[in-house]
Amino acid sequence: MTLLLIAMGFGPTAPKANAATSTTISVSGTSAGKTFDGIGAISGGGGNTRLLTDYPAAQQQQILNYLFKPGYGADLQILKVEIGGDTNSTDGSESSHMHTASAVDCGTGYEWWLMEQAKALNPSIKLYGLAWGAPGWIGGGSFWSTDTINYLVNWLGCAKSHGLTIDYLGGWNERGYNIAWYEQLRSTLNADGYSAIQIVGADSDWSVATDVASNSAFAAAVSIIGVHYPCAGGDGGSANTCTGNSTATGTGKPLWASENGSQDLNSGAAALIRSITRGYLDGGLTAYINWPVVAAVYPNLPYDTDGLVQASQPSSGAYIVGKSLWATAQVTQFTAPGWQFLNTGSGYLGGTESNGSYVSLKSTSGGNYSTVIETTTATAAQTVNVNVTGGLSTGTVHVWATNLNASAASGGMVQQSDITPSGGSYSLTVQPGYIYTLTTTTGQGKGTAASPAQGALALPYSDTFDSDTTDQQPRYLSQMQGAFEVEPCTGRTGSCVTQQALVKPIEWDGDSNPYTIGGSLGWTNYTVAADTLIKTAGSVQLLGRVGTQHSFGPAGINEYYLQLSNTGAWSIVRNTTAGTLTTLASGTVTAPGLGTWHHLALTLNGSSISAAIDGTTVGSATDGTFVAGMVGLGTSGYQGDQFDNLTVTAIGTTPAARPIVAVDNSAKCVDDNSNSSANGTKVEMWDCNGTAAQNWTVGTDGTIRINGSCMDITGAGTTDGTLVELWTCNGGSNQQWQQQGNALVNPATGKCLDDTAANTANGTQLEIWTCNGGSNQQWVETSQ
Repeated sequence: MTLLLIAMGFGPTAPKANAATSTTISVSGTSAGKTFDGIGAISGGGGNTRLLTDYPAAQQQQILNYLFKPGYGADLQILKVEIGGDTNSTDGSESSHMHTASAVDCGTGYEWWLMEQAKALNPSIKLYGLAWGAPGWIGGGSFWSTDTINYLVNWLGCAKSHGLTIDYLGGWNERGYNIAWYEQLRSTLNADGYSAIQIVGADSDWSVATDVASNSAFAAAVSIIGVHYPCAGGDGGSANTCTGNSTATGTGKPLWASENGSQDLNSGAAALIRSITRGYLDGGLTAYINWPVVAAVYPNLPYDTDGLVQASQPSSGAYIVGKSLWATAQVTQFTAPGWQFLNTGSGYLGGTESNGSYVSLKSTSGGNYSTVIETTTATAAQTVNVNVTGGLSTGTVHVWATNLNASAASGGMVQQSDITPSGGSYSLTVQPGYIYTLTTTTGQGKGTAASPAQGALALPYSDTFDSDTTDQQPRYLSQMQGAFEVEPCTGRTGSCVTQQALVKPIEWDGDSNPYTIGGSLGWTNYTVAADTLIKTAGSVQLLGRVGTQHSFGPAGINEYYLQLSNTGAWSIVRNTTAGTLTTLASGTVTAPGLGTWHHLALTLNGSSISAAIDGTTVGSATDGTFVAGMVGLGTSGYQGDQFDNLTVTAIGTTPAARPIVAVDNSAKCVDDNSNSSANGTKVEMWDCNGTAAQNWTVGTDGTIRINGSCMDITGAGTTDGTLVELWTCNGGSNQQWQQQGNALVNPATGKCLDDTAANTANGTQLEIWTCNGGSNQQWVETSQ
């Protein structure tokens, strides 16, 4: 047996020894160690909580419980929210509390609601505000201005009006820092009664540490050094190591991973726990904040499965609790901010990263402690011997474990047998791919709420907006740029959707015109229509077949749209993820002018596209680039245009069942193995034979069906090589397919139906793979 005692400082640990199968952990209550500041998550950096607000009340509460309720799920200790700026910040734009310099609206946006819910479930949770962008009127377009400081103070006033106390405040997300601005922010907060708020600098990288160390006034302004993605691999990386910064350590400030994660709710769990344990071991990081808290975004957007819970189906109420949530719970349910890390009880198993890591923390009083062990990089079982001294409890040890090799439902947060120490010592065997928590605390638990079945939003669909909440986004529409909120209509009774951002914002993400989207990616042939009012010179837009959006570039999105100008000029336009605009048809009608209502309709039926204005068809085009997608509303610039009475109506007839033939070998067809309808039946390659096992129906709802079942990506997997099978049709995003050229693309993953390794042998099961234009990803529907 190798005996290992690690005495840890605030930087990297002692040199690693060779791998061992046995490790002794000395958990001493007299050990030195930093103060633990908490584990949290971020709502923001791109509208990632948007769809949660539209969930049915029962499922919405279940998701909130999984995120915030103590002893139930993630039990988050910090909630960091975006201070909305009317600009896209990854997966959408969040509304500002000040669209103009003259009006403060504390009712807009959903972050107030989320903070209220979090506080109601856990009054001890800490709140943290940060801006990604800001309205364009601020500082003449300059973020580092007095206007911005006053804007933040107004936001704090809104928080107070909601009964919320903000604990931490940042500057400008990932856009560096301005020393004088931070010093002015500190003095203003002190003068306005917010001296208790701690400022985090600078939500970027370690470079801020140099100025904090050398500038006493700056150091007095900044309470916490917050860096993003400090571990190995950076954004979305492995986090096998988390190198610290000696200058930052020397300041004596708390060091936080103030944004981390950016990983799938299941496959990212291992990196998440490593960032927490190894973040302390290697870098002295005392807080970890995951981006994002929830993936409540449509599946055509970037990072649509990143977070702790996936909640992308408000119409059905379906959601997915990820392994990352239980990885978080293995720390949060057993600790609290203010606890102390114990350096003697923290280190690497066997002295090497490859075996895993562990950290120990003690409570602020009472002698309780918790030791968190992760074996995510280990390949074999190991023995852990724990010796407890220094006034800590030597009573019963409760053991909880999460098996990251199992599903979240079966492997997450499972209580193991208690251990009774002898003289403060005990041992256990830890398996590879696990997270263990050894604790003397009680009160932990695993939530039992279950998601309903998935189901797509059905057509016809309509919204008059009269029942939607004023100052909020309307149901099922998610703004990508600008601010589309429900307000009183101009020139008619009732409520309308109004684009509220009247000046181009100080942007964080890529530039685009304002637009909002919603509906189902499986909608194929339909007419989308709405009443529109152009308020100032410019154009309104009606969007159809909205699909994949370019990462960090909201202007790049697969879509068609009908555009009408106040001058009467109209056009049907195709856009792509590359931001390439192609006018398919155009013309002129009588100028609608300003302030009058007009009805627009865009019909998409197969490759036929037509546009109607005030009931009269004005033009048509033929284009088969996009076959399915959502709908949306947009403006050509930052105008206060309005929209009313949105409708989406299905058209077309039921498609015939036909073979789908492989382009790489036209004698091979996509085949339902044994003509079965059983769940799990493999979708395979087989000689074309004209039987019922090869007659597929490409539906108007985005599904590909046979024998009453749907072509399904196994387990809703997202990685290359995930197999394709048959499953009961449930409206899930893993049962959606779009034809792009001859490729069949799953919009949720952006990956193509693929003939595995271009193998045309009978019985080869199909899979999904990154689209590469290969002949083994090309398919043709035939009439034979």
